[in-house]
Amino acid sequence: MSVRIRLTRMGNRNNPFYRIVAANSQDPNNGKAIEYLGTYDPKSGGQTVLKKDRYEHWIGVGAIPSDTVRSLIPRAVDHATLRGNKKAAAPVEAAESEAPETAEAEQAPADSE
Repeated sequence: MSVRIRLTRMGNRNNPFYRIVAANSQDPNNGKAIEYLGTYDPKSGGQTVLKKDRYEHWIGVGAIPSDTVRSLIPRAVDHATLRGNKKAAAPVEAAESEAPETAEAEQAPADSE
């Protein structure tokens, strides 16, 4: 079973909308997908939203992106940053806020001695 990362057409007539999916290469284009990785909307200026961590996972295990998907990846926006995912943003904020506190906590007992 070979996995391909390709587009699946959604939307209405004259209003295309595509999902970026990981699917078995033997399945039809609008068939069952293994995982949904993102979206591509050509009507809104070509906006592409992608779960980049999951895309990298599928590339790492040997999935082959279609030529169209490969051309969309450089301008894709990460799904986590677009949705304001707190899990993705929390480690960065926590690391910045914890570092000064620990430095102050270490200096305070030393100054009181």
